[in-house]
Amino acid sequence: MDPILLAWLRAQLGATTDEQDLAARYTRLGRARAVAAEVLAERRAALLAEPLRMTVDGVVTIDQSSNLAGLERQLAGLAELIAPTTRPPAKRASTSSPPP
Repeated sequence: MDPILLAWLRAQLGATTDEQDLAARYTRLGRARAVAAEVLAERRAALLAEPLRMTVDGVVTIDQSSNLAGLERQLAGLAELIAPTTRPPAKRASTSSPPP
């Protein structure tokens, strides 16, 4: 996988995200933004599959609702990010010779 693409994906998804998994998704989906969206959607679904808040009276309270809100914001913000596959084309140098 291209190092620039991998770096962008890890910046969006975290440094511990499996490179082989990202490469397989990129091969299947063809766009870095689509890979990031799919991984974030799976993480969101995993949070929703479990109780968002659990309390053991007088012992501990675990609240995942802010994690869910953060994932939803990150998913919504993906559309505004420039991914490596959607970079503006580089400006090309003029191939004409300078005037005499």
